[in-house]
Amino acid sequence: MPRNAVFGLFLPMLLASKPINTGASSYENRSRFIGSRTRFRQGSPASLAFRRTSHKLARMSEPLHIVCPHCQTTNRVRADQLASAPDCGQCKQPLFTGKPVDLAEAAFDKHLQRNQIPLLVDFWAPWCGPCRQMAPGYVQAAAQLEPGVRVAKVDTEAQQALGSRYQIRSIPTLALFVNGREVARQLGAMSASDIVRWTRQNIPG
Repeated sequence: MPRNAVFGLFLPMLLASKPINTGASSYENRSRFIGSRTRFRQGSPASLAFRRTSHKLARMSEPLHIVCPHCQTTNRVRADQLASAPDCGQCKQPLFTGKPVDLAEAAFDKHLQRNQIPLLVDFWAPWCGPCRQMAPGYVQAAAQLEPGVRVAKVDTEAQQALGSRYQIRSIPTLALFVNGREVARQLGAMSASDIVRWTRQNIPG
């Protein structure tokens, strides 16, 4: 049988058979890969979310300045290690105790200027009835807010210069400081849950 006749006999069978899947799957896979990359183009929601997550992880690995409540030494602690009960490198005492820290003027200034976490301060006095009533709730709030917030107390009777500096006219007064600047103030006694809620609501960002 002539060669052309043989080819003509098998040609319809070749055309009817399933195409061999060679370059098609590679092309389709490459198209899907390119398509997935286009979803991360600059400015897209996925790209912005990825950036925010990356920045958050980067911030967690960056060291923060944390002032020791015992010896007032400034320590460098990674943000993702704050909840691991870190100790002071100088005095070896815990950097966070879950209780408010009583601050005199010099210690107050150091915590205010050097701490890279928010500072919550209860301006109070021993003779103040509402201050004594709020004290147990303030301790409970400290246990919930640490280690993200340094919780402190200032006796305005003993530290009159601080009371005058911040124009404390009524006690108890809660003041929240971020990066050395007062960002919020609340007068009057509050429950533990209200203290925690108010503090978190007023921390920027």
